[in-house]
Amino acid sequence: MRAEDLAVISGTGQSAVGRRLGRGALDLTIEAIERAIKDAGLTRDDIDGLAAYPGAMASPPGFSGPGTPDVQDALRLELNWHSGGPEGPAQLAPVINAVCAVACGLARHVVVYRTVTEASAGHGGIGLGGSRGQGRGGGRASGFLEWTLPFHAYSAANWLALNAARHFHDYGTTREQLAQVALVGRANAALNPNAIYRTPLTMADYLAARMISTPFCLYDCDVPADGSTAVVVSSVETLADLPKPPVRFAAMGAALHGRPSWDQRADFPRMAAHDAAAQMWSRTTLRPGDVDCAQLYDGFSFLTLSWLEALGFCGEGESGPFVEGGERIARTGELPLNTWGGQLSGGRLHGFGHLHEAVVQLRHEAGERQVADASVAVVAAGGGPLAGCLLLNTD
Repeated sequence: MRAEDLAVISGTGQSAVGRRLGRGALDLTIEAIERAIKDAGLTRDDIDGLAAYPGAMASPPGFSGPGTPDVQDALRLELNWHSGGPEGPAQLAPVINAVCAVACGLARHVVVYRTVTEASAGHGGIGLGGSRGQGRGGGRASGFLEWTLPFHAYSAANWLALNAARHFHDYGTTREQLAQVALVGRANAALNPNAIYRTPLTMADYLAARMISTPFCLYDCDVPADGSTAVVVSSVETLADLPKPPVRFAAMGAALHGRPSWDQRADFPRMAAHDAAAQMWSRTTLRPGDVDCAQLYDGFSFLTLSWLEALGFCGEGESGPFVEGGERIARTGELPLNTWGGQLSGGRLHGFGHLHEAVVQLRHEAGERQVADASVAVVAAGGGPLAGCLLLNTD
């Protein structure tokens, strides 16, 4: 049997989400985890597994929450398995790891969490990205940064702008098309009480915003936030004990076939999303036309366009026309996209906001923003050199 057939999502929880909440990462993490455990109808004593992304990291500020040992100690959990680290298929790595751990019998109920406090960390002049500090601190840069910092390419906004610019050149993609990712996300965020930005955003607002790294303007970049999200991955053997219908794993994608690089893949401007998506679809009989809502990573708006193509919702180079006008990707459209507002308006919860929303939608608990009859959702996280995706469904 496939690992996907042996595990389900039994619960999900989210802490308060906001700008500069002034709360510690461990505090937010515990709040999200306790809500997820309660949502699953479990107690702390039931939790025997723990996983996180990216594990405890000192830099950049606010990027990582507490490591699994700190959470284990704070909750006094008795764990049979735990894992936390930055390597793997982007932010969904701990979810995929948890599914495999449950399938192997290493744990029955695994809590997976992601915590960020980047909004608080960035207040008062503390840099969010870390790269700028490395470039101006007097030390020698190494690895990838050795080749980008001399050209003042400090952040992923600069690196990913190269992919976007090439896509614009090759396929005629326009800023007005790219804008639809932000505009639709903002319209959806208006229905999400936890979203960071809920005020209306117009095309005129978008086009008038200051440029960050051509073709990206301010509204193409996700908004730093403080918050934590958790899900409980449980063994199918526990289904009879769960109070809510489970969300099942139809398929997972974690492949990496091309170079782990922002700009050195042979199929540039494609990214790792294409490898992960191809593997995911190879593990299921479901097809893109079966998907009822798509929660696609939007750390930068172009990543969403790349995922639309990688996942087969449109052809190569056709993501611009696919989103043009916004009707097709609206909440009531053919492919409702980022129905919680995405990271551009909902807040940079680093992929786990997308996962939380998918579970909420499939359970039909999304209130005003509920997609009618949603039973299949795709979740995609990451981009550039690393990416992962999940296809989720209900019975």
